[in-house]
Amino acid sequence: MKIHEYIAKDVFKGEGIPVPNNKMVTNPEDARKAAIEIKKPVAIKSQVLVGGRGKAGGIKFAEIPDDVYDKTKKILGSIIKDELVEMVLIEEKIEILSEYYLSVVLDRSAKKPLIMASMSGGVDIEEVASETPEKIVKYYLNPLNEFLPYQGREIAIKMGVPNPLISKIGMVIWKLFNVFQKYDATIAEINPLVVTANGVIAADAKLDIDDDALYRQKELVELENVTKDEFAYVKLDGNIAVIGNGAGLTLSGMDMLKLYGGEPATFLDIGGGSSRENIAKALNIVISDPDVKTVFLNVLGGITRADDVARGVLDVLNASKRKVPLVIRLTGTNEEEGQKILKEAGVSYETSMEAAAKKAVELCKDIK
Repeated sequence: MKIHEYIAKDVFKGEGIPVPNNKMVTNPEDARKAAIEIKKPVAIKSQVLVGGRGKAGGIKFAEIPDDVYDKTKKILGSIIKDELVEMVLIEEKIEILSEYYLSVVLDRSAKKPLIMASMSGGVDIEEVASETPEKIVKYYLNPLNEFLPYQGREIAIKMGVPNPLISKIGMVIWKLFNVFQKYDATIAEINPLVVTANGVIAADAKLDIDDDALYRQKELVELENVTKDEFAYVKLDGNIAVIGNGAGLTLSGMDMLKLYGGEPATFLDIGGGSSRENIAKALNIVISDPDVKTVFLNVLGGITRADDVARGVLDVLNASKRKVPLVIRLTGTNEEEGQKILKEAGVSYETSMEAAAKKAVELCKDIK
């Protein structure tokens, strides 16, 4: 689950990482009032879960409150990389002396947390990695060992941080790792960490939470308004609705449909911790779409339990007036119980994504 910048900054601030004075707003008048409260020139930052928003016009600067009103009005309702801007962060404009890059990521190949740090902040780290990889310090951590403040200072020294800043930046590195660990993150990033006349400040904040750990991060889930009624949903041009529990699994299901000659009608990611009610809600959304001829439900249970999926499916089949063929791929947690529930109700299922995708395409072709 991706976390919006304004929430990530609250998390960072709570863990002792300095952030600029800011306020999230959803309308131009509140933006103007926020600028008056801040009493300084401000940045107006679109709150979208995509990168490159600055280049796309999603970040603007204003000197006076009336200018903040006008620029906020232009940003709200705009589209940044296919995402609608519904809120902006009004933030104190920072006088920057220098910029750094810091991140903690989960390196799945190494099965370890990886700290990456560079003196080249404020730019795409991918460009730095490809053009000047020597400028990036990489520091792998043993997840069984405690990460201590002196190790943060060691990383700062390896970066080439000037002596007066080593302690401050080393402490931010240590605190950023604490955020990563405490909030079950897959990435915690500051780009840039800026040096000002008053110290170091996280000018930006990125935080992604492992979907399989959302049950431990209920406060963040509530802050992001991720409820049982909300999904990652995209309407497409095909006629086979694709539902999956996880973006990667949903995309894999779509690819498999294409391989067998089918055309996806939806991308609908119900997330990694879906419930019986969530499954039913997702199915009702796609069944109500007249363009959908077949539904391909692709579930690999982790936190999502197969028996909950099966019960959600039956809830919809028993209540829905519109009968749409449903192909279910169901494996994972409680799979035997879930498969038994479907079997006793006379609902077929597959354990192979390939077999389920192929069956969905065949059923769709048979429908006139």
